Amino acid sequence: MATPLSANFRQLTSADLLKFKKYLAENISRSLEGEPLQLGDRAEIVKQRLNDMYVQAKVTLPEDIRKQIFSEILDEMTGFGPIQPLLDDPDVSEVMVNGPKKIFIEKSGKVTKSGITFDDDDHVERIIDRIISPLGRRVDADSPTVDARLPDGSRVNAVIRPVAIDGPCITIRKFKKDKLSIQQLVEFGSITQNMGEFVRACVLAHLNIVVSGGTGSGKTTLLNVLSSFIQENERIITIEDAAELQLQQDHVLRMETKVANVDGKGSVSIRDLVRNSLRMRPDRIIVGECRGGETLDMLQAMNTGHDGSLTTLHANTPRDALSRMETMVLMAGMDLPLKVVRQQIASAVDLIIQQTRLKDGARKVTAITEVVGMEGDTVVLTDIFKFEQTGVGPNGKILGELKPTGIRPVFGPKLEASGFKLGAEIFRLAGGGSSFGNRR
Repeated sequence: MATPLSANFRQLTSADLLKFKKYLAENISRSLEGEPLQLGDRAEIVKQRLNDMYVQAKVTLPEDIRKQIFSEILDEMTGFGPIQPLLDDPDVSEVMVNGPKKIFIEKSGKVTKSGITFDDDDHVERIIDRIISPLGRRVDADSPTVDARLPDGSRVNAVIRPVAIDGPCITIRKFKKDKLSIQQLVEFGSITQNMGEFVRACVLAHLNIVVSGGTGSGKTTLLNVLSSFIQENERIITIEDAAELQLQQDHVLRMETKVANVDGKGSVSIRDLVRNSLRMRPDRIIVGECRGGETLDMLQAMNTGHDGSLTTLHANTPRDALSRMETMVLMAGMDLPLKVVRQQIASAVDLIIQQTRLKDGARKVTAITEVVGMEGDTVVLTDIFKFEQTGVGPNGKILGELKPTGIRPVFGPKLEASGFKLGAEIFRLAGGGSSFGNRR
């Protein structure tokens, strides 16, 4: 078969090199059809056949160009094409493909455009298929969106036409293989030592905790840290859309939702799994994220003896988190008066931890708020710890301080009954005392 390169290298254009790369890739793909190979074996065979085919083509390219083409083909055949180097980079936390020539990454909390590109829309769609096919998921014109979890735990979302107007898009949220500890969060400035001691006591004392925050604020990371405090002898059931939690305990049962099949049947929702978990003798129920009617089931579980439950939801403040819970409970289809819904929330939830991604990219716990109870028709909240911004540094860095408000939580006796007598210094304002029971 004739090679598409017949001219001297100095006369070749980037289009010629692209043709040569496609020529090599297509021939290797054909040669591998029907061969059931493991990933490691496949990589070695691709390398060998690349070398053989390059020699047969009688083309001499500069070594750096040859290595680049070989690397791109290897990524195409054994990985996820052009974005594979980004997925291999431990400092990249998110990869966002807005189109073949628009690939953005998040690094250290900052979003920048990368220099990597796809050939065209078809190239992006081929990579989407390569990502989701082994996961048993599909994407087509009738089902143009897909959510899935990669083998390494990363979360992938893909959208194609007609929903994606400008062409296929991919978003991959990567998760660090090494789980963060509370001490590392303290070192990063995401939380203070006293706040860390406080939330540890709250988890061990079986308080029901909601982690609230915006997209990409670090809710799942914080939920992982909180779950690490749970004792080994407790039976933990985790429920997620795409499994992201990394619990280290031995007695853990992980459950994940299931999408409907091609006939529109066989789906299993978070609500289904929450209801089923109540029959599985859980000591702890951890729902990765409440998004709808399952919130009512979660609250009922918290109110019927399943203390120590943990979950996350999307909201920008603790007060917004209450409103979001109210809305999601009503999504369950139960015709409940708003006051009854609020009573359910007030009696079920003990603590809201607000996680925020600041404008400089830093992720911090910006409030730890107690759900005190009801006064009339209103749920009463009290901030125990709060982040106060004091200014903006020369590089756009947000300046501020995480500190106690001076108010001790009403559930203090519950902590003491569980063996945690936290010192007054944890709640004391600098230069001042602490109070008990003063609410806003």
